[in-house]
Amino acid sequence: MKVLLCHNFYQHPGGEDQVFADEATLLETHGHQVVRYTVHNDKIEEMSRASAACRTLFSRQSYQQVRRLIRRERPQLLHATNTFPLISPAVYYAAQAEGVKVVQSLHNYRLLCPNGLLLRNGAACESCIGRRLAWPAIVNKCYRNSRAGSAVVAGMLLAHRTLGTWTTAVDRYIALTEFARQKFIDGGLPAAKISVKPNFVQSNPSIGNGSRGDVLFVGRLSPEKGLETLLDAWRHVRSPLELRIVGDGPLRPQVEAAVASDPRIHWLGRLPNDQVLTAIGAAGVVVCPSHCYETFGRTVIEAYAKGTPVAVTSHGAMNELVVDGQTGVTFEPGQPQALAKAVKRLLASDRMAMRRAARSQFEQHYQAETNYQMLLQIYEQTLGETIPSNEDDRTNAGNPVAHAMIPALEMRGEP
Repeated sequence: MKVLLCHNFYQHPGGEDQVFADEATLLETHGHQVVRYTVHNDKIEEMSRASAACRTLFSRQSYQQVRRLIRRERPQLLHATNTFPLISPAVYYAAQAEGVKVVQSLHNYRLLCPNGLLLRNGAACESCIGRRLAWPAIVNKCYRNSRAGSAVVAGMLLAHRTLGTWTTAVDRYIALTEFARQKFIDGGLPAAKISVKPNFVQSNPSIGNGSRGDVLFVGRLSPEKGLETLLDAWRHVRSPLELRIVGDGPLRPQVEAAVASDPRIHWLGRLPNDQVLTAIGAAGVVVCPSHCYETFGRTVIEAYAKGTPVAVTSHGAMNELVVDGQTGVTFEPGQPQALAKAVKRLLASDRMAMRRAARSQFEQHYQAETNYQMLLQIYEQTLGETIPSNEDDRTNAGNPVAHAMIPALEMRGEP
């Protein structure tokens, strides 16, 4: 099988970028041919606002490049990890025009919410779910605290809802949890088109021993990850218990200030993945205090791979990953005292039993080989659907109204 993988890289590396790389390696390891089409958000700095907005709606460049790539490589399937903002949904129509099926992974909530997080003012928000126009996001400047930016993203979502892009131009979606799947169904995606496949850990690391016994946070240093709640919680921890923080991001100054004022808190910066796994294995607890729902929780399964129990917020997708009292504990989001109590409860439990249970969860659900079988099944289901039998059908595949608009969209795509 030959697969075309599409991904729009973020300016700050994150979990979606890692999943793109891992799935490509997974397929190649099993003998499949992988063709990559990628764009990096660093290019936005070279573009005018008008050009960036046009490409967000429909990228003529991506459409033309992907059509040429498909004609040259003839993949059987296009699988997109992230198309926002520079690749755009244009690649779906490029694939349809060439008779190639489309799979889209749902690593964030962008199709439901302009900021992609279902988060506003530090709390979960569902105001835009099910709305044709996400006007609450515009009013509240939810995308990068910009009303104009929010309007561009909301406009893109409205345009493609009107065209039927999300329902007719994508053959199958991959949600990472049942929780996320239900949110997308609530938002209007066809339930029959949404499969569930979790993320996985590419390597199979040996189980750790928790020798350091500290509490570890791994992730982007940003408000939605609950970092401020974590730092506040440490004021309620009346013991020499150490907190180690791995990552970087906009809240770095707050972390540095906390390190300067509390000798129990240590910031390790951004680390290579092998060093992150080593730190996870040595930790007594991995804590994930996200304020947003999350679509998954990559750090959770990395902790399971090393046999380290977790403390996570009791909402969203991460709550689905944890067996409370067995592989970790849960606590109410945004509550520093609740987080401190959860850590205390976990450290007072039979951690050896929890470590075994956590590792068992990894072995049963999140190993690469298990994930490969799930991915292959999704691809087979997608390719098993009706496939156009001749060139004319391929040219006119999908939404006829949307395809009729493509020439006009191309003309306006970039100045």
